[in-house]
Amino acid sequence: MKRKLLFFIMLVSGFAFGQKQISIDDIYGKGSFYQKGVYGINWMNDGRFYSANQKGDIVKFDVTTGEQVATIVKASELSESIRIQSYSFSSDEKKVLLMTKREGIYRRSYKAEYYVYDLGSKKLQKLSANGAQSYATFSPDATKVAFARENNLFYVNLSDMSETQVTTDGKWNHIINGSTDWVYEEEFSFAKAFEWSGDGKNLAYFKFDESAVKEYNMQRWEQGKLYPDDYKFKYPKAGEGNATVAILIYNLSAKKNTKVDIGSEKDIYIPRINWTQDNNILSVRRMSRLQNEMDILHVDAKTGQSKVVLNEKSDTYVDLDYCDDLTYLNDGKHFIHSSEKDGFKHLYLYTVEGKLVRQITKGNWEVTRFIGINEQSKRKTLYYISTENSSMERDFYSISLDGSKKTRHSMEDGNTSVNMSRDFKYYIKNYSNATTPRMVSLHATKKHSKIKDLETNEGLKGAIKEYNLQPKTFMTIKGADGTDLNAYMIKPADFDSKKKYPVLIYQYSGPGSQNVFNAWGGSNYYWHQMLTQKGYIVAVIDPRGTGGKGEKFKKMTYKQLGRLEVEDQIASAKYLGSLDYVDASRIGIWGWSFGGYMSSLAILEGADVFKTAIAVAPVTTWRYYDTIYTERFLQRPQDNASGYDDNSPVKHVDKLKGNYFLIHGTGDDNVHFQNAVAMQDALIAAGKQFDSFYYPDRAHGIYTRAARPHLYNMMTNYILEKL
Repeated sequence: MKRKLLFFIMLVSGFAFGQKQISIDDIYGKGSFYQKGVYGINWMNDGRFYSANQKGDIVKFDVTTGEQVATIVKASELSESIRIQSYSFSSDEKKVLLMTKREGIYRRSYKAEYYVYDLGSKKLQKLSANGAQSYATFSPDATKVAFARENNLFYVNLSDMSETQVTTDGKWNHIINGSTDWVYEEEFSFAKAFEWSGDGKNLAYFKFDESAVKEYNMQRWEQGKLYPDDYKFKYPKAGEGNATVAILIYNLSAKKNTKVDIGSEKDIYIPRINWTQDNNILSVRRMSRLQNEMDILHVDAKTGQSKVVLNEKSDTYVDLDYCDDLTYLNDGKHFIHSSEKDGFKHLYLYTVEGKLVRQITKGNWEVTRFIGINEQSKRKTLYYISTENSSMERDFYSISLDGSKKTRHSMEDGNTSVNMSRDFKYYIKNYSNATTPRMVSLHATKKHSKIKDLETNEGLKGAIKEYNLQPKTFMTIKGADGTDLNAYMIKPADFDSKKKYPVLIYQYSGPGSQNVFNAWGGSNYYWHQMLTQKGYIVAVIDPRGTGGKGEKFKKMTYKQLGRLEVEDQIASAKYLGSLDYVDASRIGIWGWSFGGYMSSLAILEGADVFKTAIAVAPVTTWRYYDTIYTERFLQRPQDNASGYDDNSPVKHVDKLKGNYFLIHGTGDDNVHFQNAVAMQDALIAAGKQFDSFYYPDRAHGIYTRAARPHLYNMMTNYILEKL
């Protein structure tokens, strides 16, 4: 009896004070911390319904109840066995375009097989039998589907499934039609490079002539091959020549291409095109090579003639911000455009001729996303996400077109994103904060009342308790110049302020980025929790140059990437080392990509502060990175050589004192393995000992063929040994 009582006491004590240990397999294998969501949402024409991909079937839901009401397409009942990976409806919702066998190319580009399914006749037809397609898109009149294939642009007439080839000069590593080149895809965040006019009579598309762009040669060490393959692709490094870009408009009835007048200067960028409410007017955004000037052009589709309706200049750079805020109103007389010209990103109303009507949103905070405008409402209501409540949070707001009636709709502190129906009557809300994983709920816009919870992640909440995950402790740390920096710590569950703990700093630090959010974390968050279980404090810090705090804070690193950021990380480490419970002799830093660049620079410039650094896929000299990203922040090497060299880790290797671990994938098409080779060569020449590891054929994310768990197990062991 006593033995049973003792066991019971030990069991209760274990639940009360114990903590189930996190493993790498929990994070990357078993999915113990899998965070569920509601994905593949398509709002339907009747605002009462939306559809979603549910386990490979397309299912219809009633918005008023949140309940499933029908299965629109059941994959197992199709005439051909296909796995539906993505889908889109025609404008009349009589047909569905089904995507299957998707093969990724780079970050956003892919090729796949598409099928057209007629919901009335139940007839399934393959879109094309002539090879895989990319970015297949219904025409607005639902009669055709356009797509790219092998660097050319095509469309299929759905009445007889006949295929028309719009361009014929597409050639690998020379001419691209209807798709972007590598650098546009990566840095301007799109791969589909064609747009239907509203009436479906015209196709506007990009043509890239990359013949003169220099190639990067990436060897691929595929298993089983006697000799490696040479994979050569066009990659313009900073200061080198870009592809020449043209915009053309193809008229389907005349079968004629019209070249758009985008100006006499060829060394430019066209980061976006989109049709206005006038089916004959194409809107083109043109940026200078250094991205310090942007024009909005309006183009006559019949003649190709253009005129500048809006010009924006900056002493640093005009931040496209990876957003598509330019919105042409249904009245055909106005458009909404976002700008940082008052120091913070806000929304502005212009006439279609480019005359400013008013600034709609104002304040020392940023609009991070413009959701849309309900022009049917009495006051023409705009919906957006902003940082007004906190730079570490994102809240859902509405405001009238005249700038009045601003209202906050997400009343909980944390991070909110919203997917609104086309008629703006309903929306799906994703919300989390530092202690609450993702909550997905369905809402009516009128009175913003919740209809139903769609996902509450109860399973993950159970894992949080089971593994006793520790909260983020938010704080403000002074940067090197006294600027307030957002930061947080995660401490061990049995934290004792009288003990001394080692600290590992995690950061990314890139321009406009943020790691410090009042939001639930991702896989790195769970790994950091695992490290706290092993006796480490983890700190996350956003230095100067990061986002959420306005243009001045973000752009102060212009022309000198790395200098202020590393000064702030060193100052932050010194502050942490001054705390009574921190062992100042055991402070480490790690990061990936730009974060790897920063951790490399930190252990060199902060050699007396940092004991250990891990750099995953780092840039080690900006001379090796691409034109668009690098020149946006540093100009060209020809213009600013010191900005490239003064803060490159390869120039500071002689300062290394601590433990440095360099990790890279040989198949990284983004931050080339060349960066790791150059860093290793410089360290060897300087007589410095270091650790390194390469992942054969793995890309920038180092995730295929069991690489991720291997990487994190290896980094864990390194920290346990070296920090």
